Amino acid sequence: MEYVLLLAVVVIFLVFKDRPIMVLEFKDGDLTKTKGQVPTAFQTACRDIAHKTPFSGRVKVYKTRFATKLDFSNTIPTKVKQRIKNVFPHNVSTSERGKRV
Repeated sequence: MEYVLLLAVVVIFLVFKDRPIMVLEFKDGDLTKTKGQVPTAFQTACRDIAHKTPFSGRVKVYKTRFATKLDFSNTIPTKVKQRIKNVFPHNVSTSERGKRV
């Protein structure tokens, strides 16, 4: 019985774990931290946006089955969110994606 409960806890942990493919953290107009394979053009465009309109917050990119989703923290203004969405490359290559033959 204890094994079943332990297995249930492990499965719940794996299902609800936050797994973005990219994370960009900004603090006062500077790009302070990146995680994942961030395209260089997107990174430099985000850095330019942050220098022009300083803000603090976090941008996470999630890969769903058919699309990519950007998740912004609440501290990022809506105009800046739209500018980041405009420079985001929609064809993000990941190591999980297989090549078609």
